[in-house]
Amino acid sequence: MAIPAWNEEPSIAGVIGKVKEHRPDADILVVSDGSTDRTAQVAEAAGAQVAILPFNVGVGGAMRTAFLYAARNGYEAMVQVDADGQHEPAELDALIDGLDDADIVVGTRFHPNSTYGVWGPRKWAMKMLSAAISRMAHSRISDPTSGFRSAGPRAIALFAVHYPAEYLGDTVGSLAIASRSGLRIKEAPVTMYFREYGRPSKNALWATLYLGRASLALIVTALQQTRNPDSGDVE
Repeated sequence: MAIPAWNEEPSIAGVIGKVKEHRPDADILVVSDGSTDRTAQVAEAAGAQVAILPFNVGVGGAMRTAFLYAARNGYEAMVQVDADGQHEPAELDALIDGLDDADIVVGTRFHPNSTYGVWGPRKWAMKMLSAAISRMAHSRISDPTSGFRSAGPRAIALFAVHYPAEYLGDTVGSLAIASRSGLRIKEAPVTMYFREYGRPSKNALWATLYLGRASLALIVTALQQTRNPDSGDVE
């Protein structure tokens, strides 16, 4: 399990504990992304491996670190879990089992039993991103910005080198890169909660701007050439 974390001291131990409760066999890596609080120390005390980045590089950079760690240590699967308690560890199995016939499984908040919703410009931006990624992936991806997702060995090998390190567009951009590299992507319904502690680091306006920037990142990524993780050929 990979948990990118920036100043999540109040919640990180609880997240690690819940992951261990539902997947006691899982190795857990917390990437402390330039945290200025005791996130790293608390995570280590809770039983996780910890990678400490000296300054904040954003989720994309933290996740590239996690994928590089997974690739170098020969892991066959990796699940990304948020450090703020929004993801439900009881649903880890669905994301991991889904790798039997996919390279990436994205946890989606948008399904019949979900109470999660978005409105206004964010709703339309997410619909546009969903349509674009679904077309590229040849599979319905309703929640391309979800950070609750799993990756199999081909995705780990690809993302250890090509995961978009920029903070803006990392979730969407990574799916675009995976699609262009021929990886199989599907989604699974999941539950997401509000943060357990503190407030989101960005407000609603920033979130809307994020989606706009993610749209641009998707266009740029779609035009870029990426390397096939199996053959080494550039596509």
